[in-house]
Amino acid sequence: MMGAPRNPPGILPLTTTTELIILMLMSQRLQVLLDDTEFAEIRRVARRHRLTVAEWVRQALRLARRDEPATEPKRKLMVVREAVRGDYPTGDIRSVITEIEAGYRSGES
Repeated sequence: MMGAPRNPPGILPLTTTTELIILMLMSQRLQVLLDDTEFAEIRRVARRHRLTVAEWVRQALRLARRDEPATEPKRKLMVVREAVRGDYPTGDIRSVITEIEAGYRSGES
């Protein structure tokens, strides 16, 4: 019985078993065109992390998405502007601190 063909030493397989499973579960395909120099650099980085280029790109895109703000900048600005107006009930800072400290003390055992 013949086994699967092996890659020469130092050559990574085109896809791993894990990547094959991921590919079967995915429903969208993304094509990105890169010049040879940029692709070679990405390939070097992926190999250094022992990943295929496809998996390295997926991880890089996930990381980039996590760094994106969860809400739109316009919404954030609106909230900040509302807060700056200061139309909220408040009191003298010393009174507020005293009330907070009293609350902490009442919770002590």
